Amino acid sequence: MLNIYKTENGTELMIALEGRLDTVTSPTLEGELKNALDGVESLIFDMEKLQYISSAGLRVLLSAQKVMNRQGSMVVRNASDDVKEIFDVTGFSDILTIE
Repeated sequence: MLNIYKTENGTELMIALEGRLDTVTSPTLEGELKNALDGVESLIFDMEKLQYISSAGLRVLLSAQKVMNRQGSMVVRNASDDVKEIFDVTGFSDILTIE
């Protein structure tokens, strides 16, 4: 299960994720992002309550990163040690800006 909370502030969009971002839930996030990134210059993912991310979830983040490379910046915040370890093992810590 994945809960997605969006907060917009001008050209900034913060998306807080809660639960698991996996094969079952990543299409939901992908759909949310598809319609939400127009005009966004700063995209922030708050992953404080994200318990797990699979390769399907990583693919959605990579897609978002590609869009934001063209129109602004993207940051991942508050990732748990488990999620950070997945970023490290997959090399995503070199691709994403993680705070």
